[in-house]
Amino acid sequence: MRWLAAVIGLAIAASFPAAFGHGFGGDQAPPLDLNGRDVTVSTLLTPYDLDVDDAEEVNVQVKFFYLDTKETLPQVTYRIDIWNDGQLDRELLARNFFFDEDGRLDIKVVPKAGCDKDKLHQCTKYFGSGHTSAPGDTDGGALHVFGEKCNNDNLDTCARPQVSGPIFTKGGLYNIKVLIDAATSSNALVPDDLNLEFDTFVSVAQEQDFELPSPTGPDPIRVPIKTYYDDVGNFAFDRNTRTVSFDMEFDWSPDYVELVPIVHEEVGISHEFAQTYGTGFRGFVNGIEVGTGSDHPNGLLPNLDGLGSGIVHFLLDTEMLQDIAEKTGQDGPGKMLFELVAGEPVPTKSARAELVKIQEDETQVPVDVDVDVSWPAERGYGDEIPFLLEFRDTDGKIIPDILYEVALYDHDRQELIEKFDGKPVTGIPVLEELDGGPVKAITASEGIDVQVIKIPQDASQYRLDVKVIGSGVVDFVPTYAGIGSALLEISDSMMGDASPAPPRDAPPRPAPAPTPAPADPPAAVSIPAWIKTNAGLWVDGLIDDVTFASSLQFLINQGVISVGGAEQGEATSSGIPSWIKQSTGLWVDGQVDDATFAGSLQFLIRQGIIQIV
Repeated sequence: MRWLAAVIGLAIAASFPAAFGHGFGGDQAPPLDLNGRDVTVSTLLTPYDLDVDDAEEVNVQVKFFYLDTKETLPQVTYRIDIWNDGQLDRELLARNFFFDEDGRLDIKVVPKAGCDKDKLHQCTKYFGSGHTSAPGDTDGGALHVFGEKCNNDNLDTCARPQVSGPIFTKGGLYNIKVLIDAATSSNALVPDDLNLEFDTFVSVAQEQDFELPSPTGPDPIRVPIKTYYDDVGNFAFDRNTRTVSFDMEFDWSPDYVELVPIVHEEVGISHEFAQTYGTGFRGFVNGIEVGTGSDHPNGLLPNLDGLGSGIVHFLLDTEMLQDIAEKTGQDGPGKMLFELVAGEPVPTKSARAELVKIQEDETQVPVDVDVDVSWPAERGYGDEIPFLLEFRDTDGKIIPDILYEVALYDHDRQELIEKFDGKPVTGIPVLEELDGGPVKAITASEGIDVQVIKIPQDASQYRLDVKVIGSGVVDFVPTYAGIGSALLEISDSMMGDASPAPPRDAPPRPAPAPTPAPADPPAAVSIPAWIKTNAGLWVDGLIDDVTFASSLQFLINQGVISVGGAEQGEATSSGIPSWIKQSTGLWVDGQVDDATFAGSLQFLIRQGIIQIV
């Protein structure tokens, strides 16, 4: 089954600096003062990427600790509330007191759907013993289980209180509210005027299925949409404009928008979708463009393979949302409309930085991180260039929650042009010990980021230095720490020759040729094996695009090649897109089948690059 997947997440938290972590399965609250020292609470779900369909058992870890050292406080009594925090249906799901000896509390949560009570929390059940001296609602005191202490490796066997009820049974945002009732001793109550109450937020995914017609056959393309906040609806696909759209309810009130740290959506693109509609994408939210070329270059981040399939991320932070609200005049409950417009990709240049760690004896040890850097080929001297950075492990997988800094140098003159190091990151002692104070870092939450840098001078070569500090703020690890450099070939700007993008206030409606779905099943695909030889010559650059397209056109018209049904587009002199050559190379090497290569030829026919009679 062909697929186009979309994953939609919206995470909302109380307003706090970017230094404090907030992720789908973990969060750290802003600090509060306790006797002259900052203390805070973090929450962490296991599994971290929780899907409601797989939520048979969830571990909720709660830590109460000093911000500067990460040292947990002993003998803590917590009051914990769990709320379903959707905008329209906020409801209490669980509330109880818990006691833990060492400042790390682990709770086993067993989701149970279905509740016949007036209030959902009335269906929640609690399992554990009441601590004799820690105050709580349970007979005998706060819930506590004696036995083996919990760590990351023994959750199946350690002593944990258990909560069972309608918790994590629906996708969306959950507020885990933590009140510290006592600390350092089971009966050392926190004075009421201190009010050590912390709000943390986690998200749970829920999948919704949609379909769109396939232009190459009778089977529809399945479109599963996974939402982390609220149900999405009004899914549509406009074939004439190649636009995928959907919406969800959103409160655009200024006070509410200020509390939203990020709106995150992932739109998965299948190989078939990319071959049919293109591998370049523009994104719009309520008609306002986000992504490269807009005022918000980090609002749309692609993570695509050579064939154009993969994920396109919408990442909208508070400032972006406020800008969208201001430009559209929205205020109060309404909708958030997402539009992803497919088309031909903008030509890019690329480079790679391979990271190493410098030892005390100045030897270099490779780090399992590569940083892929790309930028629009048309941009050069004098332009503001959006550099797309992708942090990948040696298997090519994106690494999330990367903390990094980056600097651009004139490599020949060894002169610094510009440095980006983000905001101070506090609460990670190892960083403060190494650098003598809070480290500044940029956070790439999805392992992808854009830095816009103006190239002010004409040099033969530029160097981008990347320093990775580690990954994670809620659960920081220095595993990926290292430094590396990528040499960038910057040339003259071609922006004066480029076709301007549509105005930002214009409707997001480019008009590529329509590709109506066939009424009948497509004809069989037939491609002689010897065609691969000629295709290989084109892939290797031994014959040009015009010669290759002409030979394919002749063979199709003579009946030597049969590629199934494809409606002829108007003749054009446009060149063959680069992704077609990448796809053909995989076909020549036997990595994709004839039907996949036929899909590429159908695309060329619909675009008018190949003319059939």
